[in-house]
Amino acid sequence: MFASRIIRRLTAIAAALLVAAVFMLGFTPASPGASRPHPYTVRSGDSLWSIAARHYPNSDPREAVYRIEHANHLGQAGLVAGERILLP
Repeated sequence: MFASRIIRRLTAIAAALLVAAVFMLGFTPASPGASRPHPYTVRSGDSLWSIAARHYPNSDPREAVYRIEHANHLGQAGLVAGERILLP
C-alpha cells in the first residue's frame, strides 16, 4: 500500500513536469491548415496594427499583433522602415 502511494505520487509529479516542460518550450502543434511564416519588409508608416489588419483580415488584430511580436521577439522598440520581420 505504501509503495503504491509513492508510485502514484511519482507518476503525478512526472506528469506535472511533462506538462510544465511542454508549456515552457512553447510547444504548439501546427494545425493542418497552418501556413509557414513568411518575411515582410516594413514600409514607412507601417505599425504592427496596420500590418496585422492588412495581412490577417479575418483575425482579431490584437491576436495578430501578439503573434507577430512573439514570432519576432519584439520589445518596446518601434518598427523601422526597411526592417524585415516574419509574419506567422
